[in-house]
Amino acid sequence: MFAGTAQALSMPVTAQATVDRPGVLHLNGSAVTAKVTPGRPLQLTPQHSGMAKVTLKLFGTIPFKTVQIHVVPGLKVIPGGQTIGVKVKSAGILVVGHHLVSVDADTKVSPGENAGIQLGDLMTHMNGIPMDDVAKVAKVVEEAGKSKRPVEIKFKRGNKEMSTKLSPAYDLEDRVWRLGLYIRDSAAGVGTLTFYAPDQGVYGALGHVITDMNTQTPISVGSGEILQSSVTSISKSQDGEPGEKRAHFLKESKILGNIERNTHFGIFGKMNQNPDHSLYKEGIPVAFAQEVKEGPAEILTVVDGQQVERFKVNIVHVAKQESPATKGLVIRITDPRLLEKTGGIVQGMSGSPIVQDGKLVGAVTHVFVNDPRSGYGCFIEWMLQDSGVLPQSKSTQKSLKAV
Repeated sequence: MFAGTAQALSMPVTAQATVDRPGVLHLNGSAVTAKVTPGRPLQLTPQHSGMAKVTLKLFGTIPFKTVQIHVVPGLKVIPGGQTIGVKVKSAGILVVGHHLVSVDADTKVSPGENAGIQLGDLMTHMNGIPMDDVAKVAKVVEEAGKSKRPVEIKFKRGNKEMSTKLSPAYDLEDRVWRLGLYIRDSAAGVGTLTFYAPDQGVYGALGHVITDMNTQTPISVGSGEILQSSVTSISKSQDGEPGEKRAHFLKESKILGNIERNTHFGIFGKMNQNPDHSLYKEGIPVAFAQEVKEGPAEILTVVDGQQVERFKVNIVHVAKQESPATKGLVIRITDPRLLEKTGGIVQGMSGSPIVQDGKLVGAVTHVFVNDPRSGYGCFIEWMLQDSGVLPQSKSTQKSLKAV
């Protein structure tokens, strides 16, 4: 919770609460010990930055629940909404398919598949050489083929590091040595900037993980950058068929920031100034997950050119999440102008900031395919954790197909 912002803790039973650090957190105004009942929530009032532990006991003697409260200084970030171009280079060579090599008139083989390499594997080294550029692969494969020696390949499958040996095959049709693999080392697309934290010099965008289009494998970022982008047209969403923003990188586009992390809640990196076309020149408060409520809100996004605009939405469901998880919010577009322009949520809108009562509360993440007026959002708290602005909490995260 944020310093200076009181919150309530409700319990289904009568209990006695105690706090171990009253200098950090007060109970019911100032007490170290306080009573909480189903009809009378416990009021938590932060005093200073730090960690405090609230212990709840039945009948004043039987401990049954402990809640850790992390009090952080009042935090403000600048909401985004700008359409951005995203360029990512993976931390290795991503395998996106197998193909057969014609080794004679009647025989076709895939050395990569035979060596046990699967779609989604990330090749990091070949014969000890770091694979940071797809252009390096051909030379290593040719040298191995001509010398009749197998290529020693180190690769990652999820979080597991593995290795194998692969003997290249000579393609009689193209007269080159091949691995029998389709590979890629980069990806590009468009999305929406969610926030810029000027005090920390970092940003967050997209609200979801970037995955490879063929394998749906999360891309392990080696390097990357986000750039200025401009919306040229919009394909409207219809029931069963989500639309999309069509945008292009501007000529000599300004680099807005780098990409350091690609997580379940978006991309994050360094940014040294608030980008152009922002609706805000200074930061606004952010809300923790438990502060968000059902009711009117607005999203910030671009539907034409580069200008960020406000559009009305309604938060129709708020999930109770004490640790990071996707599907935190369900929103429904209510703004007639946005519905006329887009038909609802479209691809490229993911990352659009959600603002409620003057606070940044979350970001648009997914569209309901059969009802594009509605979709999911994630809480801004989880994005701030992944950006490094807030301390991390332990969690189990799930991956979703994103817009």
